[in-house]
Amino acid sequence: MINRLLVANRGEIARRVFATCRAMGVETVAVHSDADADAPFVAEADQAVRLPGSSPAETYLRVDLILDAARRSGADAVHPGYGFLAENAEFAAAVTDAGLTWVGPPAKVIAAMGDKLAAKALLAEAGVPMLPSWTDTDGVTDFPVLVKASAGGGGRGMRIVRTADELAEAVASARREAAAAFGDGTVFIERYVERGRHVEVQIFGDTHGTVQVLGVRECSIQRRHQKIIEEAPGDLPPGLHDRLHETAMAAGRAVDYVGAGTVEFLLAPTGEFFFLEMNTRLQVEHPVTELVTPAGLDLVRMQVLVAEGAPLPAQHHYPATRGYAIEVRLCAEEPAQGWRPATGTLHRFDVPGVDREFGWIQRAGLRLDSGVVAGSVVGVNYDSLLAKLIAVAPTRAEAARALAGALARAELHGVATNRDLLVRVLRSPEFAAAEIDTGFLDRHPEVFTPLLPADQVPLTALAAALAGAAHRRATAPVLGGLPSGWRNVPAVPQVSRFTGPDGDEIEIRYRLDRNGRLADWSSTSATEESAERPTKPTVALVEATPDRVVLDVDGVRRAYRVHRVGSAVFVDGQDGSASLAELPRLPLPTAAVAAGSLLAPLPGAVTRVHVQVGQRVAAGDPLLTLEAMKLEHPVLAPIDGVVAELPVPTGGQVQTGAVLAVIEEEDAR
Repeated sequence: MINRLLVANRGEIARRVFATCRAMGVETVAVHSDADADAPFVAEADQAVRLPGSSPAETYLRVDLILDAARRSGADAVHPGYGFLAENAEFAAAVTDAGLTWVGPPAKVIAAMGDKLAAKALLAEAGVPMLPSWTDTDGVTDFPVLVKASAGGGGRGMRIVRTADELAEAVASARREAAAAFGDGTVFIERYVERGRHVEVQIFGDTHGTVQVLGVRECSIQRRHQKIIEEAPGDLPPGLHDRLHETAMAAGRAVDYVGAGTVEFLLAPTGEFFFLEMNTRLQVEHPVTELVTPAGLDLVRMQVLVAEGAPLPAQHHYPATRGYAIEVRLCAEEPAQGWRPATGTLHRFDVPGVDREFGWIQRAGLRLDSGVVAGSVVGVNYDSLLAKLIAVAPTRAEAARALAGALARAELHGVATNRDLLVRVLRSPEFAAAEIDTGFLDRHPEVFTPLLPADQVPLTALAAALAGAAHRRATAPVLGGLPSGWRNVPAVPQVSRFTGPDGDEIEIRYRLDRNGRLADWSSTSATEESAERPTKPTVALVEATPDRVVLDVDGVRRAYRVHRVGSAVFVDGQDGSASLAELPRLPLPTAAVAAGSLLAPLPGAVTRVHVQVGQRVAAGDPLLTLEAMKLEHPVLAPIDGVVAELPVPTGGQVQTGAVLAVIEEEDAR
């Protein structure tokens, strides 16, 4: 029996495992880096052990430190979570050699499936269909192809290559990214299938020779080759579920699989499917499988029981007969900056209507698996995943509607996220019709549009200005009962200025009459000045408090929720949400930045510098590569010109806003 379990991971998966352990009566141990010292998963564990350092290589990838933490805390078992060392055969063997129980497949199975090329050869003998693949770039003649990391998944180290000229650089870049994410830079090349769908089968094995299939998942909505929306049981052609079940079971039996695993396939438009990889761990998207099983299976509980030697139930699979589940991955990303990972303090994290965290739901409802809470600090050291929100309902359409509604109403303040993108996808006609594949987002750029229409931003800013005035009245030490902006010359409007969601400055002018009613208002911004000015709606003020403003807009009442943190103002309304920054009335002078400067969009490390000072570059040429959150972010020349400055050398660490390069136009020189 396992009495004390150490989770060699962090964030959402650590909290997920701890939740099951509490229900089972198993004590828990967290390990954490310095950056994670105040994270929720650390506080929820019965014990916590510090791993000195902040980067993955210093902490969560250090086998010696994790084993020492198990020894010092008295843990008798280790759960690897997913990512980091979860699919590292040497780690699994080291845990077992230390006399601890390993909650996962045996090291030999991890090794066999971790070498994806060897896995393809082994499973091909078991009759599993395969795509052609190569290890040598010289042998590739059929394009397009996909460069893939051999040691891990999650889209890390993955590149689509359409011409031979792009292959060498794609392989080199993929190797660097894979090495940073998994500690192993080995990659291989595989034929790329256009309009393919990513489907996978959850399998489970025990130490008594039983291998079961728990159902199919659809994971085709991806960006940067990373899944962002997953479903179960998947809207697939008749008979395909059974064929996938049989093939996945054959793969599991071929390697004597033990524990939770996933066999992933690429489904071609022709109806053929091909083996992609076997993940020898629990998947991020496992909740959708749990929620559609009639028995309410807890896959983490099953992992613990199997690790203790318990047999699986007799039935060979659990057909998904209980409704439909859809999961979205809520990530910290900057939509306005090319969807780069975002950082900052999560001032508010509130998702309405959540029925359960980390657990099974008896009927239709919402489940939240989160690695963060209000007040969490999101840094650059780790993955950008904040939380997973899952809806289960009798039908796919109902699940999608409930999930989109909850996301749209969520208050997510302080860190930019991909929330609007997820809602747009869930509400799109193509998603509703299950017309999806891995290229869905490339073909539907409209889903990247913010939920808040541009013509509604002025009303949002007006609500922020009125709430700000109410806040100042409520906190005024004297004369707080006077009407807002009271003066002897009531015709003079009050003025508030904000930086809007797109970075433009918005100026709001409004005037209240002597009874506190909104007598007049107007807005100006760079966007409005450069485009045809929209018709100004007729607006009446119904209510204004520091955290809630109700406006009557052309005869329709609209409520806005307002949350202030310093100069930041977060406004949530029925049309969408906006993050504004209130500008000071008398701004202090600031240091000027040289024209042509390229600033760091987020903290990170410069891993490569592609140019030299004095070199001529064209717009779009790569200047340097910035690595943050285990991803590479190319910095490109915005204009034709000459490189005037490169202040940060290779290996240099930078903070947001640091000057990375200065490009001078030829005319300026």
